[in-house]
Amino acid sequence: MTTQNSAATATEAEATRSGRGRATRTRWHLFFLLLVLVTVNYVDRGSISVALPLIRQEFNMPPELVGLLLSAFFWTYALMQVPVGWLIDKFGPRKMFTASCVGWGAATAASGLAGGFMSMFIARLGIGVTEAGVMPAGGKLNALWMPASERGRGATILDAGAPLGAGIGGIAIAGLIAATGSWRWAFIIAGAATVLLGAAVWWFVRDNPRSHPKVNEAEAEYIEAAHRAEDAATDGAEGTGKLRNYLKYRSFWSMCFGWFGFNGVFYGLLTWGPLYLSEAKGFDLKEIGWSTFVIFGAGFVGEILGGMMADKLQVKGFGTNKVMRSMLGFSALMVTLGLVGTTIIADPITAVVLLSTVLFFLRWVGLFWAVPATLGGRKNAGVLGGAMNLSGNIAGFLTPIIVGLIVGATGGYTWALLYFVGSAVVMGIAVISLDYSKRLAI
Repeated sequence: MTTQNSAATATEAEATRSGRGRATRTRWHLFFLLLVLVTVNYVDRGSISVALPLIRQEFNMPPELVGLLLSAFFWTYALMQVPVGWLIDKFGPRKMFTASCVGWGAATAASGLAGGFMSMFIARLGIGVTEAGVMPAGGKLNALWMPASERGRGATILDAGAPLGAGIGGIAIAGLIAATGSWRWAFIIAGAATVLLGAAVWWFVRDNPRSHPKVNEAEAEYIEAAHRAEDAATDGAEGTGKLRNYLKYRSFWSMCFGWFGFNGVFYGLLTWGPLYLSEAKGFDLKEIGWSTFVIFGAGFVGEILGGMMADKLQVKGFGTNKVMRSMLGFSALMVTLGLVGTTIIADPITAVVLLSTVLFFLRWVGLFWAVPATLGGRKNAGVLGGAMNLSGNIAGFLTPIIVGLIVGATGGYTWALLYFVGSAVVMGIAVISLDYSKRLAI
C-alpha cells in the first residue's frame, strides 16, 4: 500500500510534466459537493431529534414510543443497504444519488404533514428507504475517483457531512421552527431544499472521471495510472461481486463490527442527544441547538483532520495497518474515556465539552469509508459499502429503542451512556483487528 501511495504521488507530477498541462482537481470539487449532500442528508435525518420535545408534547408519547419513532428510519435504511449497494455497482452512483435526493426530500416534507405517531412513523420509514443509497454510493465514488493515496481524505470528506449536518441541523431546524412557529413548516422547507439539491447532483456527478467535462487529460491519467498501480499490486483481482464470498474473512467482519460499534455511539447521540440535554441538563430549545452545533461541529473538525493525518502519514512511508490501527485504536480509547467522564460529571457545560471530545475522536472512524475499496476493489466497493452500512444501521435501529427502554425503566440517562461505552469497546476491538493493507481474494 505504501508503494502504491508513493507511485500515485509521483504519477501526478509525471502527468503534469507529460505535456498534458496542469492536472485539474475536479475530484476534490466532486467530493465537496458530496460533503454538502451528506450534510443536508444529516440535517434532514436528525431534524426529528431537534424538534422532538415539541413533537413528543403534541403527540403525547412516552419514552418507549419515542424510542420506537426514532428507530423507524433505521429499519428500512438498514434493510436497503445490501440491495442498494448491488444497484450502485450495477447502474452507477450518479443515478442512485439523484434518486435518493428527490425521494428523501419528498419524504422529509411528508413528515411535516404527519397527524400523529403512526403517520410520522411511516414517513420516517420512507426517509430510511430513500436515503439508503447515499453513503454506499459515496464509497463507490471514492473507489472510482480517488487514488489509494487520497482515499483517506475522500472518505472523511464524504463522511464529515454527518457530524456537520447534525451540528448545522441543530441550529437550522431550531431556527426554522422559531421563524415559522411550527416544526411542521421546518420539515417541509428542509424537504423542498433537498429535492432541489438532486438537480445539482445530476448536473455535476459522473460515474467515472473521463466522462466528466471538467476533468482534463492530466487528471484523468493521474487517477487511471494510480488505479493501474493498485491493480498490479493486487494482481488485478476484483471478484464476482457476490457478498457471500467475503463472509469467510476476518477483515470483513471487523469492518462490519467496527461500523456497528461506531454507530451505536454516533446514532445514540444523534437521536437521543438533544433530549438528553433537555431533560438531564435543563437546556431550552435555543441552548439545545447551539450545544448540538458545538458537539457535532467538533466531530466535523476531527474527521477532516483525521483524514488528512492518515493520508499524510501513509505518504511519508508509514504502513497502512500501522496508521489505521494506531489512529483508530486511539480514537476508540478517547471515545470510551469521554463517555465514562460524561456519566460521572454532572455539570452541563462539562458534559458538552466531554461530548465534543467524544465526537472529535469518534469521527476519525469515518476513515472506514475507504475500507470497502481496499477490501473489494473498485468493482465491489458498492456492495461491500452496503454491507458495512447495514451492520452500522442495525445499531442504528436497535440503539434508539434500547435507550428508550433504559430511560423509561431507570428514569435517567446514566445506563444509556454506559450502553454507548459498550459500543465504543466493540468498535475498538474491531478497528485494531482489521487488516487494512490488502484486497480480499475471492
